Amino acid sequence: MNKQNVIDFFNSLAPTWDADMIRDDSKVDIIMKNTGIRQGCSVLDVACGTGVLIPDYIARGVSHITAIDISPEMIRLARPKFSDLVDSGRLEFICNDVEEYPFRTKFDSILVYNAFPHFPDGERLIARLSGLLADGGCLSIAHGMSREALNRHHSGRAADVSVGLISAEELSSIFGKYLSVTTLISDDSMYQVSGTKRS
Repeated sequence: MNKQNVIDFFNSLAPTWDADMIRDDSKVDIIMKNTGIRQGCSVLDVACGTGVLIPDYIARGVSHITAIDISPEMIRLARPKFSDLVDSGRLEFICNDVEEYPFRTKFDSILVYNAFPHFPDGERLIARLSGLLADGGCLSIAHGMSREALNRHHSGRAADVSVGLISAEELSSIFGKYLSVTTLISDDSMYQVSGTKRS
């Protein structure tokens, strides 16, 4: 998978991203709880897109959000939507590759929402993100649809910029090399694996 192709693909989708977004608040609530999103925590939102989860973080009282995406168009559209939060210092947008960017802080919660198959080497990503967690922090890979539905969805125009989503059990085994697994969900409606950094 070529990263420039991923950038070009999501740049092309950015203008209609919000209009095309389908979300289920009950699933988002589960995902947030299983990622340890709570009052006062710091969050890294990986592949944040146009910031679709930022209102959910704010509603839960997080102290700071770092939102990163490799697509310049996604970030360009996200920034003005949340200018007050950016101006206050509570939210920072970064247009960069999360696997390469030199972060200078650790995070209490890291969430990769509806994006994991667009990273060519899942274990490399998990190893990288695990290293960005504060002690006791939580990393979560989550999708608001089933594994089977997601793989069908990506078999169309996204086929060249995605890899198949592995089973939650396989992902849990990878998580176990770096973290203590706390969540494993893979059913007809959603998919999530979470783990906490051992102190």
